[in-house]
Amino acid sequence: MRAEKQYLIDEVSGHLKKSDYVILANFIKLTVAETAELRKRLAPEKAEFHVVKNSSFRVAAKALGLPDLEKSLTGQTAVVVGGKNPAGVAKTLKKFIEEKQKLEVKVGVIDKKLMTAADLAKLADLPSFEALRSMFLGMLTMQGAAFVRVLDAKVKKEQPAAPAA
Repeated sequence: MRAEKQYLIDEVSGHLKKSDYVILANFIKLTVAETAELRKRLAPEKAEFHVVKNSSFRVAAKALGLPDLEKSLTGQTAVVVGGKNPAGVAKTLKKFIEEKQKLEVKVGVIDKKLMTAADLAKLADLPSFEALRSMFLGMLTMQGAAFVRVLDAKVKKEQPAAPAA
């Protein structure tokens, strides 16, 4: 294998090793300014947007044991990787796509499981981790308070009424 080709494969492998997920997108309609804007929006999630050669991606993905993505490796391909929050990244991509109408998600892989563009859109619609945590804590608090009210009512029911003075 030529040194240049090996360098490109190693570069793509380095990108893919940055996270447990990868999202493939068709970026053909994006301008340079819009690409820079997308990268800026992905930065808070610690995610990166990289343009890759399909052939280099194919070899790197196979070496890392990713599912078969052959059907998605047509046309211009970019990868989104990095960070620990694939739902936040999907949310950012979905918002960008809705605003610009120039980027198209092809497919994604999360924890080596293939996800369609529709699956990623559903993931983007989920509440954030912080919102889910607060909903869970609210449920626990609500259930605890209801339990205390039941106990209090039982105690009050069993206590004899105070004599009237």
